[in-house]
Amino acid sequence: MNVKAARLSVPVSTSDHIEGRADAPVTLVEYGDYECPHCGHAYPIVKRIQARLGPALRFAFRNFPLSEAHPHALAAAEIAEAAALQDKFWPMHDALFEHQTALDDQHLAQYARSLDLNVAKLQAALRSDAPKERVRADFMSGVRSGVNGTPTFFIDGLRFDGDWTNEDAFVEALQSSVS
Repeated sequence: MNVKAARLSVPVSTSDHIEGRADAPVTLVEYGDYECPHCGHAYPIVKRIQARLGPALRFAFRNFPLSEAHPHALAAAEIAEAAALQDKFWPMHDALFEHQTALDDQHLAQYARSLDLNVAKLQAALRSDAPKERVRADFMSGVRSGVNGTPTFFIDGLRFDGDWTNEDAFVEALQSSVS
């Protein structure tokens, strides 16, 4: 596996957004930005890898909005966190990546309605500090872990600097971390 010494500064915990079993032999963490075209390219790759590895993989997503380059990234991350308060993080996460060229406020509201979110609760959450604090905590954990662009992946706590666009090589790196 091609890794540098960069380590995940905040271990994966139950406070993370996780797909997969807690006892999976390998954990993949992505620091991502919903408006980043590279993250948009990585999204279906990660989905296919999850399908390929099944219960052998635990996947966690952490927000790392690059607001200067992507003007809608922060609002998208915050609405994902507000959706999480209604147990709809992953459906919103998927909707945001599947429509990443339409992340203005009008479209974000449309995605919320399509996911049957309680809009009044969502708006109240967005007015509160909870989503903002969660996004900031994710972002700062990324900074402490050496993240400086998106997507950045960590395999079992070590930054993966290999070619994530090569799905087979990415799977091989994930599987080799187990042995």
